[in-house]
Amino acid sequence: MSELKKMNIPFSPPDISELEIEKVVDVLKSGWITTGPAVKEFEQKICEYIGVNKAVALSSATAALEGALRVLGIGEGDEVIVPAYTYTATASPVCHVGATLRIADVSKDSFELDIEKVEALINEKTKAIIAVDLGGIIADYDALYELAEKYRGIFAAKSDMQKALGRIAVIADGAHSFGSKKNGKCAGQIADFTSFSFHAVKNLTTAEGGALTWKPIEGISDDEIYKDLQLYSLHGQSKDALSKNKAGAWEYDILYPAYKCNMTNINAAIGLAQLERYDGLLAWRKELNEKYTEAFRARGVICMDHYTDEMESTGHLFLIRIPGASEEQRNQVIADMAERGIACNVHYKPLPMLTAYKNLGFDIADYPNAYGQYANLISIPVFSIMTAEQNQYVIDNFIEVLEERGLV
Repeated sequence: MSELKKMNIPFSPPDISELEIEKVVDVLKSGWITTGPAVKEFEQKICEYIGVNKAVALSSATAALEGALRVLGIGEGDEVIVPAYTYTATASPVCHVGATLRIADVSKDSFELDIEKVEALINEKTKAIIAVDLGGIIADYDALYELAEKYRGIFAAKSDMQKALGRIAVIADGAHSFGSKKNGKCAGQIADFTSFSFHAVKNLTTAEGGALTWKPIEGISDDEIYKDLQLYSLHGQSKDALSKNKAGAWEYDILYPAYKCNMTNINAAIGLAQLERYDGLLAWRKELNEKYTEAFRARGVICMDHYTDEMESTGHLFLIRIPGASEEQRNQVIADMAERGIACNVHYKPLPMLTAYKNLGFDIADYPNAYGQYANLISIPVFSIMTAEQNQYVIDNFIEVLEERGLV
């Protein structure tokens, strides 16, 4: 190890300023800490930031993704296709609604769904394809829309929403892409439905939380979709707590035995403060990522293209691949970095490597491209409160570790 002064660098700490604290204190003092005015304001600010008509703030991106499946009427007897290279939260909502999970491999040396593999899985039971904006890079939804149109003739609608759509739904797991843009369009404007995450490690956090946005569907009003998602998130109750709190307005009904995944005013207060600062947070993250890219590509390391002529990613994750490295060598590099005080990660273990999905019959041997992406991948820490000095410390140590291991 070199004589570099040792630092301790976490993987992704939250960026909480006095503004977030002030807004949370205001909510606490207001006496209204569950879903209320701050949540409604946060939803409106999300709409304005992205450029959509409606957004629903929920307790997580997982709840948002499940909400999309449920308002589409997807359930038992239906099939949904997801990529092998993703986190379980992309796939588990499919299981929650009772649909059959289909997993497609990614293309070779890519995190994008292999379109031929996706097409091979499509049949009259296919109701949705979920793609993932990994690290903040918006997926190729144009290719998925082309597939959905190609198979419009065999699409068997089972709900009013499905009939109005008339084809396979294209859904974005945008857990990493709140604020990303591609060809002038924001994440949230591109897929039929987009789920966002505001978990503690995300670029914009509400501690825990998420949101769902959608494109207008002809014949279905945005207000109707919004109402359905409100019912889904609060026990199927015909009035939320804010409405019930009005004098004499206690009366309510339960329209169906639904779920409990609403966002609180406390969470929304954090989100409102984050939104006020968000453009600056993304700009600094971009600067940090570009320094990484310049240093590592010069050593032959493969880096994702977060910033191109067509793409302005959130740069949420800095994923790198070490050509020729084995899974064991990758793990050794992560251990070496930990000894130097630097927390690294791997995003992600492909779904077929996990017990839950093995138990459903999936085998990683059938997904060689996903395994190839995973085996030599490392997630390097990047966060908006990272200093330039910390950024350089990671660069210097990572290069030194690779050299010591004979990997560059």
